[in-house]
Formats: sequence, C-alpha cells, structure tokens
Amino acid sequence: MSDAQMKTIKDMPREDYFVRGHGACPGCGVAVAVKNIARIIGSDATVYVPASCLIVFSSLYPTAAFKWPFLYTAFENTGAVISGIKAAYRRRGKETTVIGMAGDGGTFDIGLQALSGAADRNEDVIYVCLDNEAYMNTGIQRSGATPFGAWTTTSPVGKKIQGKREFKKDLGAIVAAHGVPYMATLSIAHFNDFLKKVQRAKEVKGFRFLHILTPCVPGWRSEAAKSVAISRLAVETGMWTLYEIDHGEEKLTYKPKMMVPVKEYLQMQGRFRHMSEEDIQKLQAWICEKWKHHYYEEIPVPPCELEKGRKDLITDEDPLHGV
Repeated sequence: MSDAQMKTIKDMPREDYFVRGHGACPGCGVAVAVKNIARIIGSDATVYVPASCLIVFSSLYPTAAFKWPFLYTAFENTGAVISGIKAAYRRRGKETTVIGMAGDGGTFDIGLQALSGAADRNEDVIYVCLDNEAYMNTGIQRSGATPFGAWTTTSPVGKKIQGKREFKKDLGAIVAAHGVPYMATLSIAHFNDFLKKVQRAKEVKGFRFLHILTPCVPGWRSEAAKSVAISRLAVETGMWTLYEIDHGEEKLTYKPKMMVPVKEYLQMQGRFRHMSEEDIQKLQAWICEKWKHHYYEEIPVPPCELEKGRKDLITDEDPLHGV
C-alpha cells in the first residue's frame, strides 16, 4: 500500500523493521513508538540511537532488533551524528531517510546543543524525542522533561523535598523557534494522528522533529497494561497537547471535548503518589494556563478554578516553563 493511502491504522504496513526479541519492559512506550515509526517509514532508512533505554533493549549482543542500518555513539551527539550520516549519503549520491531516536535526557538536556545546531542548519533528517520524562536507563534521574511533583531518584520525596519542584521544559517552543520545516507532538494512544504525523515527517525535506510521550512502567511506577490508557489521559487532562507546526503554520490535531482533572492522571502513577492537595492544585493551575495557551479558551469550573479566595498558586518564583 502506498504512503498516500495510509490514513488510519488499518492502512499501516505489516512488515516490521524493529522486530520482536528485543528486551524492552512490558508496556514500554518507547518500544511501541519505535516499532510503529519503523513500519510507517519503511525499508529505506538508517537509524542512530544514543545512550538510552532504546540502545540497551534494541541491541542485546550479539543481535540487534533493527533491520535498518543502525549506529550509536555518545549520549549528547544525536543532532551531530545524524547530520554526518546524511552528509555521507549525499557524498555517495544516495537518497535515504536518516533518523535519530533519542530520549528526553539526550534531547532536553545533554543533547540540546547538537539538536539546536542541526535544526539551525536545517539538516535533512528526522529527530525523534522518545520522552519518558526522566533518565530512565541510568536509574530514573530527573530531566528537564520531568513534570512538576514527580518522584525520581534525584528529585526524592522526604521532609524537605517533595519530588521535582520545577515545571516541564517547553521543548516544542525551543525547536519551533529555529523555524524548522516540520515539528509535531505525538501520543501512542492516538494512533491515526501518530500515523499522519510520521508520514508527513517522511515527506518533508529539511529538519523534522517528532516529540512522543512514551510511558515508562518502572520509572512512572505504573501498570504495564495501562500505558496506552495513561497516554490517553495525558492528552485529555492537558498534560500533553497534540499539535504540529508545518512550515510555520501551527495546527491543533486533537482537542479534548472537556478537561479531565489532572488528579485522574496522577492517580495511575506511583511517581505522583506523595503529592499533596496543594501541589496537585499547583500543577492543575499550570495545566489551565497551558490549556489557554494552546486552545485559546478558559475552562469552566471544575477543574480550573482554584479554592475560593485564593490567589493563583503559580508565582513569579515558579515560572510556567511548559506553556
């Protein structure tokens, strides 16, 4: 079936280029995302993966799960390496899709400089950020993608600290500021939207950025069977927004009919179990501002009205990093 005919999950090719036998945890959002990206992209691609969960579970010596040419080097180098791979193919006169697949730690933080360089040069590559909201492979440490309130081993829960105290970095705004041809956010629970965006990224020339929320069962302390349900709730609560920017034109690709209170999302994950009612309200206030930023409308109460007579819980000391 040709790319032009792929409109829904029913149209997706069945051939795998990320095959069974890898070592991902049951319910791993990264494995789900990578398997389906590979099916949509097809046979003619080369992939680079830096230090991350994906490099560990996809390449258990002496075998590898990718049927594509597969390279890896250092943690921070995704933007630079995929630029070099593409340049090598140009030198040889070969046209192929070059993809980098990095985690949030290797994108939001340690790999941001190389990402910015590749975007600034408008390299003809696809950069995929597989966002499980912490450095999961090295022991569940906090990253710039970790949400407010979340437990990690470096944002612990105790008498003085109650999880991460900063809000999630707005990486989409950072990438969009480079004026790249295409960027989009994706969810493994909204698959027709996922399919269309990966197809669009395959078609466009220049730098393309796909940002995918990928639940991590041990890091999020969640049930393996509920990764898709959690991903769906992330969108319905406003924790994750599905949109794309195609050659400067921003478009929402899915809008919830109503905002589900964030507490329903938090309750499905042990990393938020410790959160006080005040912290939940603080996170809800952040989401309400984010919702207005993306959807241009106020949400009737509940859940966007704070306690009567209270000032907004987000202060100048707690900037809205993620709107």
